[in-house]
Amino acid sequence: MSAAIIFVLLLVLMLTGMPISISLGLTVLTFLFTMTQVPIESVALKLFTGIEKFEIMAIPFFILAGNFLTHGGVARRMINFATSMVGHWHGGLGLGGVMACALFAAVSGSSPATVVAIGAILLPAMVKQGFPNKFGAGVIATSGALGILIPPSIVMVMYSVSTNTSVGALFMAGVVPGILLAAFLGFTTWNRARKFGYPRQPRASWVQRAKAFKDSAWGLFLIVVVMGGIYTGIFTPTEAAAMSAVYAFFVAVFVYRDLSMKDVPKVLLNSANMSAMLLYIITNAVLFSFLLTHENIPQQMADFMIGTGVGMIGFLIMANILMLIAGNFMEPSSIVLILAPILFPIAVKLGIDPVHFGIIMVVNMEVGMCHPPVGLNLYVASGITKMGITELTVAVWPWLLSMLVFLVLVTYVPVISLWLPRTLGMM
Repeated sequence: MSAAIIFVLLLVLMLTGMPISISLGLTVLTFLFTMTQVPIESVALKLFTGIEKFEIMAIPFFILAGNFLTHGGVARRMINFATSMVGHWHGGLGLGGVMACALFAAVSGSSPATVVAIGAILLPAMVKQGFPNKFGAGVIATSGALGILIPPSIVMVMYSVSTNTSVGALFMAGVVPGILLAAFLGFTTWNRARKFGYPRQPRASWVQRAKAFKDSAWGLFLIVVVMGGIYTGIFTPTEAAAMSAVYAFFVAVFVYRDLSMKDVPKVLLNSANMSAMLLYIITNAVLFSFLLTHENIPQQMADFMIGTGVGMIGFLIMANILMLIAGNFMEPSSIVLILAPILFPIAVKLGIDPVHFGIIMVVNMEVGMCHPPVGLNLYVASGITKMGITELTVAVWPWLLSMLVFLVLVTYVPVISLWLPRTLGMM
């Protein structure tokens, strides 16, 4: 009964157009103060203890690093390197966009940042070379979603905070699925370009490729700093985030010099605004999780599902459908913070690995970012291309279809996610 009241109250508040973070907070406070005897002191205490986890500190640092790189010309150099490698294939600039998104995702941790950084440079170049606007928009809007799967990933940090799963193991688990999804998106791009006869670039010489690599090396080295540091144990994922922010500042201001010192305060302010917004969502989600645990709702749902004999395969089908539906109304951070405390106990009881389930959630979030009505990547791409959301929805469907095929694959073949962290001894 209490579960029904909580979820109906949350749904009603969300349908009024109220921001999800405030809807969560109001749902918790209304229920706690009208239907339970929980003292207000314990609520206040939970607010503070809920966000004092060391892992949460990684979020503002990764946001800051991504903003420095977005403003610091790293994206342009990565695009040049990517197109020098694959530009001579069918749909060369489009393939270069997929590869550049994958590379930039590995240093930014954010999907919208990847779409902005790569799309703002690549899309005008694609139109100029004769690609239809829809094709370029489809490539960038979907490939930008790699920002939350290829580590470092802010969404993975949030999953870790919600479920106490190792951030390092999640980061390593995202590497192989991230590369595989990039390959899926690249194949779709190549196939459509070949089918419609889209332009190719002249094959770059090895000297040109070497020069493009040299120009982008400072940005690419950040991948080694973050992933190498975590794997070797030199620093934790949170310390890696701080290192990446300092390194990104150094590269943008002193190496590439695309960002002047007078622009730095603006980047810091933008990063602080975004971090505050996410931390506010996390705080309210922590309260929501506290309420669910207090009312024993996850345990009751787990017992009910196991009692129905639905099994692992059936649960994963239902979980995927639920997360894909949630993707129609909420952005990734909110979905993870609301659904992880509910679905995670059931997954663990059914014997699903916590790290594998985390990757399944992240891939669902990626799909959600690429379809309406709240697909964040569509809105970002709309701002760059000046196309309407309906037009963009039609443009992305071939890539979205390949992402759904990939979701099924990663859901039922756990080794894709778990091979690397197990090989590296992180599980």
